[in-house]
Amino acid sequence: MQDLFREEISYIIQQEIKDPGIGFITILDVKMTEDLKYAKVLYSVYGTEDERDKTVEALRRARGYIKHLLGTRVKLKFMPEITFVLDKGQENLEHIDEILKKVEAEKTEDVH
Repeated sequence: MQDLFREEISYIIQQEIKDPGIGFITILDVKMTEDLKYAKVLYSVYGTEDERDKTVEALRRARGYIKHLLGTRVKLKFMPEITFVLDKGQENLEHIDEILKKVEAEKTEDVH
């Protein structure tokens, strides 16, 4: 069920939400409670901090519409309450990569 939700939410965001505030977004995972009443949607946004902020706000605005569209495609007795959670893992990886590059550059300078 979680994979189906991830695929459907990805499709809805990429193809059907026309909000220009939504940036380059990837739906990473959907975690649902056992009773299927709540769904936490983890996503990442590629871009600047401002672009991420705009995407967070656009998803907040579109949450009800996304839930409505899901209800027309996924047949459940009750549609879960959806919460979008920005996953900062990629951002952290990029930061670590920058630090490693600086350390490598300093090592190269010290050798010469």
